[in-house]
Amino acid sequence: MVYTISGIRFPVVPSLNASSLRGDRRAASLPVFLRKNDFSRKILAVKSSHDSDSPSSAIAESDKVLIPQDQDNSASLTDQLETPVITSEDAHNLEDLTMEDEDKYSISEADTSYRQIEGGLGSVVSVGEKVKIPSDEAKPKTIPRPGAGQKIYEIDPSLLAHREHLDFRFGQYKRLHDEINKYEGGLDTFSRGYEKFGFIRSATGVTYREWAPGAKSAALIGDFNNWNSNADVMTRNEFGVWEIFLPNNVDGSPPIPHGSRVKIRMDTPSGVKDSIPAWIKFSVQAPGEIPYSGIYYDPPEEEKYVFKHPQPKRPKSLRIYESHVGMSSPEPMINTYANFRDDVLPRIKKLGYNAVQIMAIQEHSYYASFGYHVTNFFAPSSRFGTPEELKSLIDKAHELGLLVLMDIVHSHASNNTLDGLNMFDGTDSHYFHPGSRGYHWMWDSRLFNYGSWEVLRYLLSNARWWLDEYKFDGFRFDGVTSMMYTHHGLQVAFTGNYSEYFGMATDVDAVVYLMLANDLIHGLFPEAVTIGEDVSGMPTFCLPTQDGGVGFDYRLQMAIADKWIEILKKQDEDWKMGDIVHTLTNRRWLEKCVAYAESHDQALVGDKTIAFWLMDKDMYDFMALDRPSTPRIDRGIALHKMIRLITMGLGGEGYLNFMGNEFGHPEWIDFPRGEQQLPNGSVIPGNNYSYDKCRRRFDLGDADYLRYRGMQEFDRAMQLLEEKFGFMTAEHQYISRKNEGDKVIIFERGNLVFVFNFHWHNSYSDYRVGCPTPGKYKIVLDSDDALFGGFNRLNHSAEYFTNEGWYDDRPRSFLVYAPSRTAAVYALADDDLEPALSDEAEPVLADEAEPEPVDP
Repeated sequence: MVYTISGIRFPVVPSLNASSLRGDRRAASLPVFLRKNDFSRKILAVKSSHDSDSPSSAIAESDKVLIPQDQDNSASLTDQLETPVITSEDAHNLEDLTMEDEDKYSISEADTSYRQIEGGLGSVVSVGEKVKIPSDEAKPKTIPRPGAGQKIYEIDPSLLAHREHLDFRFGQYKRLHDEINKYEGGLDTFSRGYEKFGFIRSATGVTYREWAPGAKSAALIGDFNNWNSNADVMTRNEFGVWEIFLPNNVDGSPPIPHGSRVKIRMDTPSGVKDSIPAWIKFSVQAPGEIPYSGIYYDPPEEEKYVFKHPQPKRPKSLRIYESHVGMSSPEPMINTYANFRDDVLPRIKKLGYNAVQIMAIQEHSYYASFGYHVTNFFAPSSRFGTPEELKSLIDKAHELGLLVLMDIVHSHASNNTLDGLNMFDGTDSHYFHPGSRGYHWMWDSRLFNYGSWEVLRYLLSNARWWLDEYKFDGFRFDGVTSMMYTHHGLQVAFTGNYSEYFGMATDVDAVVYLMLANDLIHGLFPEAVTIGEDVSGMPTFCLPTQDGGVGFDYRLQMAIADKWIEILKKQDEDWKMGDIVHTLTNRRWLEKCVAYAESHDQALVGDKTIAFWLMDKDMYDFMALDRPSTPRIDRGIALHKMIRLITMGLGGEGYLNFMGNEFGHPEWIDFPRGEQQLPNGSVIPGNNYSYDKCRRRFDLGDADYLRYRGMQEFDRAMQLLEEKFGFMTAEHQYISRKNEGDKVIIFERGNLVFVFNFHWHNSYSDYRVGCPTPGKYKIVLDSDDALFGGFNRLNHSAEYFTNEGWYDDRPRSFLVYAPSRTAAVYALADDDLEPALSDEAEPVLADEAEPEPVDP
């Protein structure tokens, strides 16, 4: 048998005998990964606790269990326990902001916490519990103490009407925090479940532990023992933790060779089943097989990837390139970690982004799920390569100065029973809520029970695993709205009424889990970034947990993309400037947002990208520069640039783009799939398992004879402009004009003045623009520049001098030419001030090969 993982072949030779299952296991089989020497390490002993059936009740001390230490006499239990936690007084303080209400537009009369933002969130300094992490070099870390949880009422007095709910939420968070400290030694120890569960290598052998309280019996099976369920029978303690210790072979080699396939066989209430261990670190799908197989992953020291580059510091503003490794090739294929590292990361850097967000990292058996139906939470997807190759990718990104954010899925899990967590121990209430509450009817997936002690251990350990082992720089938490409400946000329209956020429909257990996760991440990894995908707009979502908030750094501003799709369905004359401005600025004071005009959601089959909404089938025939353009193409390219710039300029403190959309990628995303027959008899046609629409045609954006090139260069110019001026996180923001007749929007962000003319044919000479600062202004970005596929109607050498006198509530103004469907950015002139990109700008990546034709 041969496994193929990202083009690498790993032989597996079936065993010819089973005579030595209790002695030397070397003859049992050869592993998927051939091992050169054994690897040993010291294992820390931690505590495991009993799962409480009642999450709201206190967990008794008698319900806690100390997991026996591994059978290694080299260290005593006392020697292996975590250093005691030392606490200090909480000195957290949130900086106040200066708000000049008379200079701003009110965003929502009904909600006084929504405002035009002229202030910025100051740096947050928290002093909480001191934790010592065992390592070669002691690294002091800080986990914030629960605090008082009352600051949220000062920030938003409207929350006082819901104080009972919020104080209960904070009380539950504080109770769990205290109980974890009492029974587990703190979040630091609690979140290292991967050091006691799953496969643990010690100097004398391998210990395997699994929490499966519903199982009646359990045995470890795999290549190493010829899949003999009688060879390695596990024992169960009173808390449902199954365990077995396998001593080293007589020559000291490990009992399970690196790369061996492994599973746990359990007799459960649902029958006998073979499952991939819940804490497995790698899994693969053998050719011709449907279910995945767990892989015992423990490479020799010389094969382990060693990180060479430090992790970058968190940037003041995030410019995120959302990506998917598998579809990142121009070719119709599943791309690899190695190719992404070598080909895509330099492109991202050249485009001017400072962070890459990678989807579909956690193993998922169904490729077309986009990585959201996770089967193995601790395993990186083997479709793209090995764990070491993923580490190499991340290290390369760090060398380039890029943060690497992981799209982590803790909102639900795959419904698979053969290779996922569903019915793992034969019950539907193991990791998930039982019955209908544990099933997401729209996603066809299982929903975690966040009130379960062991589920908390599993998920918190999972978050830490990716930061610790792979050096990810943070997370985008997927599906947070689904987590925080028992209705999961389905068939619910959030209007902003606070009772929608703080009532019986709120899953307090889930919110408390998110608070603990943010405490853990920000405490042990101070530079890490957390972004929550929440469409509801829950207040306090991006405020510190010590103040009573949920603790995220950013919220994804999902309403913006929906608004653009709504607007694009209308005629140009029906676009409302006030509606655009309101949507882009309708965010909570002190709660940072990542704005985007479109993400992967809009690129999926069944939806349309902005470029496709604008230009439709004309993209197939009229994007070559040697052919005449069409009015639809001219309109589409112009508005594509304006939409992206105004979203970045007004929409938040961070910006996100899905790969390929920077140049208006002409194709939707359609994963390879076959025909599907639904229970009602209807048939959903497949695409004959084609990868043609499951790739990114970067060659189109690089071709200097296609109009895609100009759109790509404009996106790059946007990133460079933000890098130079830092306008997204500037304290000053003021909207001076949103004129419905002229279709003009003018605003200030930082020291820049943005002028947008959305009119379809009116160009305005001597158009007066209000500004705050006297002096001489020059153009620093022009969407009409010929380099960006425009008509070059603005003179970049022109100087614009201010006149004293109030205009649009600004103390000064200057006159400009504002061509139709054009955006221009003005800055106070310095002697060396130049536009964001000049005509001599290099392409993102030169590609001498001609791109393939794009078929409609």
